Amino acid sequence: MMKGKLRWVVVGLVALATIINYIDRQTLSVLWYTEIAPDLFPEKDATGIKQIYSVITIVFMFSYAFGQAIFGKIFDWVGTRLGFVLSIGVWSLATIAHAFAKGVLSFSIFRAILGVSEAGNWPGAAKANAEWFPVNERALAQGIFNSGAAIGGIISIPLIGYMALFMSWQLIFIAVGILGILWLVPWLVIVKAPPKYHSWISDEEREYILSGQINEDLNEDGSLDGGYNPPMGELLSRKQSWGVIVASATIDPIWWLFIVWIPTYLFEVHGFVMKDLVAFGFIPYIGAMLGAWFGGLLAQNRIDSGWTVDKTRKLTITLGCLIMLPSLLALAVASTPGLALTLMFIILFGFQTAIGNVQTLPADFYGGKTVGTLAGLAGMAAKLAGAALIFLVPIMTQGGNYFTVFVLGAIMALTAIASIWFLCGNIQPLKPRAK
Repeated sequence: MMKGKLRWVVVGLVALATIINYIDRQTLSVLWYTEIAPDLFPEKDATGIKQIYSVITIVFMFSYAFGQAIFGKIFDWVGTRLGFVLSIGVWSLATIAHAFAKGVLSFSIFRAILGVSEAGNWPGAAKANAEWFPVNERALAQGIFNSGAAIGGIISIPLIGYMALFMSWQLIFIAVGILGILWLVPWLVIVKAPPKYHSWISDEEREYILSGQINEDLNEDGSLDGGYNPPMGELLSRKQSWGVIVASATIDPIWWLFIVWIPTYLFEVHGFVMKDLVAFGFIPYIGAMLGAWFGGLLAQNRIDSGWTVDKTRKLTITLGCLIMLPSLLALAVASTPGLALTLMFIILFGFQTAIGNVQTLPADFYGGKTVGTLAGLAGMAAKLAGAALIFLVPIMTQGGNYFTVFVLGAIMALTAIASIWFLCGNIQPLKPRAK
């Protein structure tokens, strides 16, 4: 039963922000190899071009990691509405600034600003999810939000590649940066307040949302009291927090491996040109979109059928990682572009099946005032691990051999499974330790 629709409008806007987020960040990866690098670094060979791209991307990743920790706190301080205004407003201006980059330093500066500000999208989405959805719908809502990342990937590669046939790379950065500024208008109009105080929400939908937020009822008396919101030291003393952090840090870099290096991999290993990328480069992201929906629907179906949150999260996360494992190992030896694209489709399907449920874990364990903080810390760990993997790719892929990179990805998927089963323990709302 829908029980009102405003919460779905909110998650739709967050998903749209995520689509814009991915179009903005993917612009560089699509344009780098064939447009930007030949224009700014014509003297560099393929290895040199990858190394420069790796340096700029690592700057972005470290900034992104720092931004996730910062914006996790910002969202907990100023709320979901203003947090998104700050995040998307700054990242849109940073995207436009890329048009004026002239070399490694200027690209790195603009990429750093983009990374810090874009990072707010993820703890913000986790907080919006915890705020606007009951526990049984959170995985589906997270899946819808995460599908925005996949849709952004589907759209960005052919869109930016097609634009590159007619426009300079500088004009493309300006055009995509404007999209985020336009998004602010419906967000400010529609998301006026959280559901408890929003004047547009029906009483039925308000009651449905608030009564389903079991992690907000600390003493289990049926009245929402804010839930368990420990200070930072106590938060980091709980093994469940580290389960979330380790799971994020081991599974998320798999996603970054592909969104950063898919174009270069296809250009370098399978001889793609820009027209090939426009025609086929979006295929892996279709798998990601379907996986995001599948993971969310599967989790909601199991909870609605009477499964516990613990059993549901462990099933869905484990299933997603097990889908990735054989495909990562097979991709290490894929010999044709068709096979490689198919395997990447399966890998990103498995990734998105799992990650939506990983990202709901902060809301499963803690009250709303702590969700953004833990989501930000987990995101920071994930981006630092992703930066390390991106740094290693040019070293591990000299000569166009990506074998060890994909095997490492398989090992990381196994580690994510272990963290969910052995560190998270029983996934349920936590309570303060007895004194």
